[in-house]
Amino acid sequence: MTYPVFLTLEAEKDLLDLHAFIAAHDSPAKAHALLTRLEDMGAELARLPDRGHVPPELKRIGVASYRAVHCKPYRVIYGIAGKQVHVHAVLDGRRDLQSLLERRLLR
Repeated sequence: MTYPVFLTLEAEKDLLDLHAFIAAHDSPAKAHALLTRLEDMGAELARLPDRGHVPPELKRIGVASYRAVHCKPYRVIYGIAGKQVHVHAVLDGRRDLQSLLERRLLR
């Protein structure tokens, strides 16, 4: 069984921002390659949604309803609702994510 994967508006914005930044500061080819890797990650989540782990930043505050997978150096934060996967964020894993995740996911 495969789960449909949906992006929130914020996750879509994350992808557009990442693509624009990488295209401007590195190369359009690398920006496109990242989107391809992230699309592949989405296909993996459709087949194996439980493969991710609870982000440690959320686990520390007792929130276990979200999962994360790595597409280095980026992290894809998602939740499973019924038979659907909802991607909430695509973030640079080198950043301090504690407050960002709290603001975005726990408002």
